[in-house]
Amino acid sequence: MTDWPPRRAAGDAILQAFIPRMGRRYANCRNTDHGPGAHKAVSVLSPYIRRRLVLEQDAVAAALAAHGPEDAEKFVQEVIWRGYFKGWLERRPQVWASYRTGLDADLAALDRDRRLRRDVERAISGQTGLECFDAWATELVETGYLHNHARMWFASIWIFTLGLPWRLGADFFYRHLLDGDAASNTLGWRWVAGLHTRGKPYPADAQNIATFTAGRFTPRPSDLAEVTQGLEATEPDGLPSVRPLRPVTTPQPGKPTALLITDEDCRVEDFDLSALDIRTTATLTTSHLRSPLPVSDLVHAFEAGALADAALRIGAAPVTLHAADPAALAKWAAASGATQIATPYITTGPLRDFMDDAAPSLARAGITFCEWRRGWDAAIWPHATAGFFKVKQNIPLILEQVFPA
Repeated sequence: MTDWPPRRAAGDAILQAFIPRMGRRYANCRNTDHGPGAHKAVSVLSPYIRRRLVLEQDAVAAALAAHGPEDAEKFVQEVIWRGYFKGWLERRPQVWASYRTGLDADLAALDRDRRLRRDVERAISGQTGLECFDAWATELVETGYLHNHARMWFASIWIFTLGLPWRLGADFFYRHLLDGDAASNTLGWRWVAGLHTRGKPYPADAQNIATFTAGRFTPRPSDLAEVTQGLEATEPDGLPSVRPLRPVTTPQPGKPTALLITDEDCRVEDFDLSALDIRTTATLTTSHLRSPLPVSDLVHAFEAGALADAALRIGAAPVTLHAADPAALAKWAAASGATQIATPYITTGPLRDFMDDAAPSLARAGITFCEWRRGWDAAIWPHATAGFFKVKQNIPLILEQVFPA
């Protein structure tokens, strides 16, 4: 499947069609990458879940109802991984700031170093000569999607076999993935590099690739580097300390409100809009914030379609805003007489950075920035302080909180 209509109805249809495969079949077959157009053992719901056109709890509830907790265990865990990564980065936003600073330095090195520029260009254009890697690079650019196992192999080869800066690889993914997410992308690459679970890098293995691509690719062991250590020496101070979750100001009923829709969460109809005095609604395009380099047209198109669909479902005729001048948010809200902006919670990442830049102009205009935090996040994030095992142990408690009896 390489075509994802950016609408809630399309995501719901994909979800319903995949329900029969959320149990044992998913657990047994999910690791095999069959290639473009043949990703039938995985849900391919991630572009919708990324923007909450499909909700994580709805996917989990469907799996549990159809297959029960034992057979649906692996599917449930994989859905919760995304929430874990988001929560982990919320608790350590310093890691995101470090990524952005490091990426700027890597891009500057790319400008200076002709050989590095040549090697990166070969990698992203699928011209390294390593058949599997080149095929994945092409699939990513052409479809905006890669199987999760392929993402891990690709990142490992990029870092350890090709010896390229990991942030440039993460940036390549982020610019092209329809489901690109600051937390999952940054921490996924860090995990492969041995920086997330420190000292445990992920090695791309020739036999593993042959087995889990069903023989589509058969690299020789000598094609791939032997991974004996990760990149933890590049961060000798280790991981930063865990911070408390950022406090949230919730929208106040009855106050003049400017409703903001972003592709952080395109299900604003789930919140109590009727309690607000909504004076204006806007969609904010933000995909260009993912990178200093050009972001894929596929990503921009999916964002535009998802935002339009979100506005249509609540019957709004929105103002179209582009995240360029942070002061524009205050001007838009103030022009309508609004005293608060209401939007679903914005997680650590480029849009959060933009909102932080907008805060002074909002304060000067007397406009309060308000967010709704979903119960799914509130249930997972307090546990996302270390490795996934801590979250995994608490899945029964998390599900009990999300689905109270």
